[in-house]
Amino acid sequence: MATLFDRLADSYDAVGVDFITPIARGLVDELDPRPGEAALDVGCGKGAALVPLARAVGPSGTAVGIDVSPGMVDRARAAIEEAGTSATVEVGDAMHPEVDGPFDLIASSLVLFFLSDPLAALMAWRPLLREGGRVGVSTFGPLTERWRTTVDAELHRHAPAHVKDARTDGQAGPFSSDAGMEELLRSAGYGDVRTVTTTVCPRFDDPEHWQRFSMSVGQRRFWEAIPPDRYDEVRATLFEAVDACRDDEGRIGFDQAVRYTIASA
Repeated sequence: MATLFDRLADSYDAVGVDFITPIARGLVDELDPRPGEAALDVGCGKGAALVPLARAVGPSGTAVGIDVSPGMVDRARAAIEEAGTSATVEVGDAMHPEVDGPFDLIASSLVLFFLSDPLAALMAWRPLLREGGRVGVSTFGPLTERWRTTVDAELHRHAPAHVKDARTDGQAGPFSSDAGMEELLRSAGYGDVRTVTTTVCPRFDDPEHWQRFSMSVGQRRFWEAIPPDRYDEVRATLFEAVDACRDDEGRIGFDQAVRYTIASA
């Protein structure tokens, strides 16, 4: 994951598509950070959730972000500086966060399904929270069926079985339903578990724009797995599938359900 996201760091959330940032900010809104609180962002990426967290807790509070990718950490620090706010950002493992608590809230946006043992990770985060502190995670729900069965299916067809796509394959097990995610957090020892759902609707100028987006997120692994001698053929097939997935207004894209699971320690 560190190597993958180091490769993604430059283009991640930077290709003109509203996707990562609105999901992260929606999670922050649900956690309702307040001035003076201490907040931890696990898997902070380039700071999509960390920046609004830092702004919300203000100079009287504390914001800390950790990410396994040094490249992402560098860019999160730059984002914090550009925003004119304050946060500590360090390289860290979401499975074993080595940070000093306690925190009033922990946020983790689009991270949990990448981890080898999500339950163990959630259990490791709980001692970092104050009694009654909040935890919130964002994960993916269903997306437009036509896109899933054409574009994503075609892209996945060329990758080894062990290569997973969090946005689509990340919907198995507890990630497949509100109830599954709520039970996962209860099993990790949290209470007052609730679910909030929303939908993000990324749209692309043309198939080339979609490819830039796809290469800027975890799907990059699928492109890299295509045999070089078949790359042009596969790309052409994918572009046809993408072009066929237009909405009622003729725009290319998909609607992605997003699940926020919120709980307390």
